[in-house]
Amino acid sequence: MKRMMMLEVNGESHELAVEQNATLLDVLRDQVGLNGPKRGCDNGGCGCCTVLVDGKAVYSCMCYALSYEGASVTTAEGLAQGNKLHPLQSAFIEAGAVQCGYCTCGMLMTAKQLLDDCPHPDEDRIRQGISGNLCRCTGYAKIVDAIKQAAQA
Repeated sequence: MKRMMMLEVNGESHELAVEQNATLLDVLRDQVGLNGPKRGCDNGGCGCCTVLVDGKAVYSCMCYALSYEGASVTTAEGLAQGNKLHPLQSAFIEAGAVQCGYCTCGMLMTAKQLLDDCPHPDEDRIRQGISGNLCRCTGYAKIVDAIKQAAQA
């Protein structure tokens, strides 16, 4: 049985008919039509589904969508301002931190909250901050470099 809910996603309001057991990831991908949050492990272990809900990073695969009635959700697609990339997006590209790209959107959202909470983190704080996101391509060095670069921007 579906219930109606309002959800703001990347600054746009959406009125959605949502199944009671639908995850926030399901709604963002299947109903809102976004590709940023990825389905990875479906148990909160990889971080590729990470989005910001009211400014806080959450694993969208672990959240029932209906729990977020009226919330503001930001995905990687919502970081850019028009054609101007967010400093994190630019830094990830410049540092080569986007190899296969599967973890990138979740990593960007985790890094966004990290920099919002701690604008000038050291390397240890960055590594701690992204520890809930897995990357199998970069070895994390380029990701850490990109976050450092964005913090300086």
